[in-house]
Amino acid sequence: QVQLVESGGGLAQPGGSLRLSCVASGFTFSTYAMGWFRQAPGKEREFVAAISWSASIDYAESVKGRFTISRDNAKNTVDLQMNSLKPEDTALYYCAKAGGAFSTTRVYNYHTWGQGTQVTVAS
Repeated sequence: QVQLVESGGGLAQPGGSLRLSCVASGFTFSTYAMGWFRQAPGKEREFVAAISWSASIDYAESVKGRFTISRDNAKNTVDLQMNSLKPEDTALYYCAKAGGAFSTTRVYNYHTWGQGTQVTVAS
């Protein structure tokens, strides 16, 4: 079955970096857009970044210039490099598979989700 497994979360200091990774299985990875979302306590799940089947990329304004999404179709992975982390980046981060090939920022366009990995930014 379709499965997404995230890893790489943890504790980072403000200004620090973390790299999240998501391994996908159970579908033809190269033909789907993939995204990263996050959800902080008491807040709605929000878009972070997405990458289409052809590596077209979208970012939330709040992470532009700090986060980089990438995919490796040979390894069925999608990564999120997070630099210059801020306390407001603290959240549970989810990897998600879109319903089609093209990048989308809408939560409802993503049909499969990982279990999430916690990112905490604090000094």
